[in-house]
Amino acid sequence: MNFAIRSVNTALAVVGASQAQVVQSSAVSGGGFQDAMLKALQQTSDLQKESGRLSREFSLDNPTVSLEETMVAGAKSSIAFQATLQVRNRFVQAYSEVMNMQI
Repeated sequence: MNFAIRSVNTALAVVGASQAQVVQSSAVSGGGFQDAMLKALQQTSDLQKESGRLSREFSLDNPTVSLEETMVAGAKSSIAFQATLQVRNRFVQAYSEVMNMQI
């Protein structure tokens, strides 16, 4: 689980760094795919952090944290990570197709 959190944080850093380098035109400045992707990555990261926190609290026998709550948070985190991974895979596939096009 810790590896997954590091990968999402690394992806956030890469996307965030490239956002500073991109010059946006007036047509794109109203928001777009990059903003949606940054938001999705941040939400995935937040879900993973919350899942880790609940797991830790449950392991320490915190009476305010239930097993059900911990399991639901873990499932949400897993689904969000898998969705993010699938989007990344589609990006890589689209990039490969574009790079293999003959001009």
